[in-house]
Amino acid sequence: MAKKGSLFRNLRQFDGYAKTLDEFRIKTTSGASVTLISAIVVIYLVLSELMTYNTSVWKPSLVVDKSRKEKMPIDFNITFPNMPCHMLSIDIMDESGEQSSGYSQDVTKIRLDTLGNIIESGHTVKLGDHTNDAKKALEKAPECGSCYGAKPLREDGCCHTCQDVREAYVKQGWGLVNTKEIEQCIREGWLAKLENQSNEGCNVHGHLLVNKVRGNFHFAPGGAFQAGSMHVHDLQEYTQGAPNGHSFDMSHRIHKLKFGPDTKDQNEEILAVTNSLGNTVKENTNGRMVYQYFLKIVSTELRYLSSASVNTNQYSVIQNEITLKEGSGGLPGVFFNMEISPMHIIYQESRPAFSSLLTGLLAIVGGIFTVAGLVDRVLYKAERAYKKKMELGKTL
Repeated sequence: MAKKGSLFRNLRQFDGYAKTLDEFRIKTTSGASVTLISAIVVIYLVLSELMTYNTSVWKPSLVVDKSRKEKMPIDFNITFPNMPCHMLSIDIMDESGEQSSGYSQDVTKIRLDTLGNIIESGHTVKLGDHTNDAKKALEKAPECGSCYGAKPLREDGCCHTCQDVREAYVKQGWGLVNTKEIEQCIREGWLAKLENQSNEGCNVHGHLLVNKVRGNFHFAPGGAFQAGSMHVHDLQEYTQGAPNGHSFDMSHRIHKLKFGPDTKDQNEEILAVTNSLGNTVKENTNGRMVYQYFLKIVSTELRYLSSASVNTNQYSVIQNEITLKEGSGGLPGVFFNMEISPMHIIYQESRPAFSSLLTGLLAIVGGIFTVAGLVDRVLYKAERAYKKKMELGKTL
């Protein structure tokens, strides 16, 4: 037993935290103030450390993009307050030679009144095709309508509606027809409907799927068709205006334009570069305006900690506006010119390790109380020295 007691007594020699007897402890007002201030600082720093631990950060890295042969989805939502839906055409073309005029797959057009309220929503809204008047006119129509020299699109070799004739002319490369001379257009009251819808606007939203190469997609007035190797739009209705004198223009608001799927709303900086044109507004009463957006698109991968990674694209924008002179060539519209970067950015979501949190908390508590102890000693000694001077009458 003696050996065991002596062993513990020897072990006490290594105690780096020698205890002070209670009767020798002195409590002061300055010490209490330092203690309270230290506790407040410790609580604030500990909460900050916990918030930092629970907040993830994104670390970027740059590699070569190996997905250049894949298709790239485009998610868009754009409102044209002074353009009727039936006059808007969506066209896609790229440097590989692939072209798509009047693109309508996965695209929805919503007719809007002058106040922006919804009148009608549907896929690729067309005058005459989806109205009761057109259906009634078809019931009284001849068994087979003429296509007026164009190759019919229907298997029965007929053009039953005004829209059938117009589309047949576009596919033939002849441009649009004179609706005043086409029996189907007269029977359906096409001109009356054109006048009734001339004061409307249009919201266009949906998805496009394009090749991941340099190219453009654009929103332009009039039906598009190929004339030889040229991409042409029939601007007769646009330039002449509506029968009631309405003047069309390509003013627009871009609600959303993203290249790739929607990402989680977790990081505003990343969302700012994946939807750079969000809430862009262009207003101009001049009908012959060309709005150009030159986009530099960079493939981006977001690697989340708690979910699967997401492949999207971020882009930078240079904007340009051109006013076409009267009588000169050029196509008014909104053009998005795409250039694809060969680089690929990877954003890795990360969070500090628990060991880092524990180390930080211990450093905060230990450091604050160590500094507080030094400050308390200085204040205590200064206070004692001042009291001694007062007792000796050496103070002023």
